[in-house]
Amino acid sequence: QVQLVESGGGLAQPGGSLRLSCAASGFSFSGSAMSWYRQTPGKERELVAAIASDGSDSFVVDSVKGRFTISRDNAKNMAYLQMSSLKPEDTAVYLCNAGEWHNRNYYTGDYWGQGTRVTVSS
Repeated sequence: QVQLVESGGGLAQPGGSLRLSCAASGFSFSGSAMSWYRQTPGKERELVAAIASDGSDSFVVDSVKGRFTISRDNAKNMAYLQMSSLKPEDTAVYLCNAGEWHNRNYYTGDYWGQGTRVTVSS
């Protein structure tokens, strides 16, 4: 069955860095676009970054531009989110998603991981 397992979250100080990982199995990883979302209590799940299936194109949302980078390793069925210059407002549960990529738009897929919690605090 489809599995997405996130890891790498934890406590970071403002200005610090974390690298999140998403291990994928049970579907064609190299044929799927991947993304990272984040969710905080009382707010809608927010798309943070997405990457095309072959890694040739990607984007991050404006609130994390210049600080977060999405990448993938199709040989290992892994997706990553490198987060730097972290801010308290980046505190959230981060989830990966497998979806589709068309004309530089990401379309959310049906499968989600359990998420990994990131807390940015001094």
